[in-house]
Amino acid sequence: MTQHADLTPRQAWERLESDPAAVLVDVRTQAEWSFVGLPDITSLGKQVVAIEWTTFPDGTPNPHFLEQLRAALPSEDAPTLFLCRSGARSSAAAAAATAAGYTHAINISEGFEGDLDEHGHRAVNGWKQADLPWRQG
Repeated sequence: MTQHADLTPRQAWERLESDPAAVLVDVRTQAEWSFVGLPDITSLGKQVVAIEWTTFPDGTPNPHFLEQLRAALPSEDAPTLFLCRSGARSSAAAAAATAAGYTHAINISEGFEGDLDEHGHRAVNGWKQADLPWRQG
């Protein structure tokens, strides 16, 4: 199995802030970007790279993911931080990137919205709960 690193959203922010080469790749769907929001890293002089890992509404794998990743990030050595809703799709994307030769693929373990609480709401952890900058799509 291909290994990659994991960071919390706060650790990911700190990495993006301290490392000029670090890139944030949001692998959620267009619908999620539009209706749930996106991380806002413009204060760091950076833009989120948005590449779907799976497609909406059927959830099928994006067959062009690695091709789109290479087009957006031709350097396989840049620290590449992957984000999804809760950390599962981004973990798979980081593993695929690592297998494809990206040497610093990093999963943001809690994702953008985080885990479910006892009421079924995503209010436990994640980028938004860490009070990191984000904007509505």
